[in-house]
Amino acid sequence: MASILTCVATGAAWCFCTAATSLLSSCCGNDKPSHVAPGASSGRKRSVLLLLLSIGIAFAFQYGVAPYIVGISISNYVTNAWLSGCEDYETDTLMEACAGQNGVYRSALAALIFYILAAIAVAFKRTANREAWPAKYVLFLFLVLGFCFVPNDPLFSDIYMNIARIGGIVFILFQQVVFVDLAYNWNDGWVEKSNQAESEEMGSGKKWLVAILVSAISLFVLSIVGWALLFYFFGGCGTNVAFITVTIILALMVTVAQLWGTEGSLLSSSIISAYATMLCYNAVTRNPDPICNPQLGGDDTLSIVIGVGLTIVSLGYVGWSTTADRTLGRRGEDDEEGNALEVGPSQSTAGEEKAKVGGVVTNNYKSTNDAEAGGDAAATGPTEEEGPIPNTFSNNWKLNIALAVVTCFVSMALTGWGSIEANGNVANPQVGKASMWIIIASQWVAMLLYVWTLVAPRLFPDRDFS
Repeated sequence: MASILTCVATGAAWCFCTAATSLLSSCCGNDKPSHVAPGASSGRKRSVLLLLLSIGIAFAFQYGVAPYIVGISISNYVTNAWLSGCEDYETDTLMEACAGQNGVYRSALAALIFYILAAIAVAFKRTANREAWPAKYVLFLFLVLGFCFVPNDPLFSDIYMNIARIGGIVFILFQQVVFVDLAYNWNDGWVEKSNQAESEEMGSGKKWLVAILVSAISLFVLSIVGWALLFYFFGGCGTNVAFITVTIILALMVTVAQLWGTEGSLLSSSIISAYATMLCYNAVTRNPDPICNPQLGGDDTLSIVIGVGLTIVSLGYVGWSTTADRTLGRRGEDDEEGNALEVGPSQSTAGEEKAKVGGVVTNNYKSTNDAEAGGDAAATGPTEEEGPIPNTFSNNWKLNIALAVVTCFVSMALTGWGSIEANGNVANPQVGKASMWIIIASQWVAMLLYVWTLVAPRLFPDRDFS
């Protein structure tokens, strides 16, 4: 029996070590041959992994390290640095919030510096974004460790906080564009699948049209139910009533504008309406007035989950869409996966035409077939006569700048945009007027942007808005 258990334990340990080695190799290694030209998505997985690592460290600093430093009586250079500027708060809760915010800023600033350096590096070497990742992770961790010895004021609580506010607002504006684009692409993708199925078998495309109709009706019903619940739980003051009323008016406005013309779709309008309802909920739960917010002082788990979920959806969509050729303005250039390698002069014009499209085009069914059709041209790869990859400027800088802006937004989302409210607590630091107004303003931007996409083709019929 002991020998059997030993064999099982040995096998399990071997599987674990093999899986861990494979994971570390995937995260830190360079799995592309040196002759494969880098694409716009080079290093994307490892860059996002570093972002997740920085968020994990920020949570540890905010909810672990900061309360520990406030609670201990030891006074040294590190504790004094973490409590710098926080001594003026009268209660331990507010001191923990202050120290926790600056702990988040330490991790976020390290990530921001890393992504800026990574963006600069591609100007000198195109393959820099996919190489030397073990050293890059070590560099990031050393930055975090070094910032632990830097006082809060003025680097974190003053300089970085204001930089992060600007970056966070930029990301919010871009996030609204992403969700409007997502709403359109969701509908267009299902319509394209319906047409494709209909061309293969008569009547088989109806299921996709039914799915569009059912999804649209379901989202509209959820929005209406959400409005009723918002009035019931958060309608105790004029500010919240105004937010909810404006949300309903804007939702009706976008739906009427969509039904009035041929632009947009019912599914897109329902997605935008549901998204606006979620943003309205996030805004009213940030209200620091106890009369307006019955959840004040407690753990608003639902709001946090919604906020994190929206951020994950946005990051995932941005991560793929920003690598699309039309988004980055790249044509006929190379892709990280080798789907659109540089075509040598010996290849035919037809082969060049096949290899013209590369990257990821969101919800474009035809792009898959085009990529497969151009597979033969891409599979040939570079010949032995081809020289090394030239160190020309790469579009990878856009990926790193996007992640730098995301870092600013995440740090602001975790710290209530740098405001510490006496009515909030460490479990829900996002409560505050700054967060409330920024969230509701982002809702207005998203709704007005969608309305513009509906009315602009009618106001300027001679211009191409496709």
